[in-house]
Amino acid sequence: MLHALRRHLVVIAGLLTLAYLVLPNVVVMVFSFNRPNGRFNYTWQRFSLDAWKDPCGVADLCGSLSLSLRIAALATLGATVLGTMIAFALVRYRFRARGAVNSLIFLPMAMPEVVMAASLLTLFLNMGAELGFRTVLIAHIMFCLSFVVTAVKARVMSMDPRLEEAARDLYAGPAQTFLRVTLPIAAPGIAAGALLAFALSFDDFIITNFNAGSTVTFPMFVWGSAQRGTPVQINVIGTAMFAVAVAVVVVGQLVADRRKSRAEK
Repeated sequence: MLHALRRHLVVIAGLLTLAYLVLPNVVVMVFSFNRPNGRFNYTWQRFSLDAWKDPCGVADLCGSLSLSLRIAALATLGATVLGTMIAFALVRYRFRARGAVNSLIFLPMAMPEVVMAASLLTLFLNMGAELGFRTVLIAHIMFCLSFVVTAVKARVMSMDPRLEEAARDLYAGPAQTFLRVTLPIAAPGIAAGALLAFALSFDDFIITNFNAGSTVTFPMFVWGSAQRGTPVQINVIGTAMFAVAVAVVVVGQLVADRRKSRAEK
């Protein structure tokens, strides 16, 4: 018995860590089927599907959710496009201050969010910008950019330049080489950066709270609701988002495994 535990110690530790990480999501999922007696959904009372039947039953909940999804989608698009171009420039080209730019890219990732939030707020106020949807979107693009650059840069650095040279030898133009060779190879890194940017943007509270003005995103709605009572519908939305995230990961893994099996054949 002890020998078997030693052999599978890493696997057991991994499973325990995974269970610890997933436990809060399980609690949220369970309490999405609760019917509390009062305003606070912290104690299990009885099973109910009322919240699932009417997830928008709380005023402004779905409005804040829609706003968060729009901001996250636009921030992901902007950060992915800019981050991909920056990553290719840092890997493929030599220019002045390249080392400094490489170092500065990691600064938003290492900087405390409250410092970045206050800095962005100062910038917007000095520019005379009205706090709202636009300032939140710009802020999200700025702090998501570093994560996209890091993910794409790692993929671009591992690419074999001989594949692109072979395409050019076969009379492929720059556009054809990029679309048919470079982009498909870099696509996993770009997709990883985009998914990370979307998750970070949708989930952000500190930077958004500083620069939102009267705009209320879903994380801000959850924080505000917690002060006066947490509706069950918040757990419903959280469970749905978790299920979507798991589905995306599973589908991505299945597609990757299928491609790998085809390549081996």
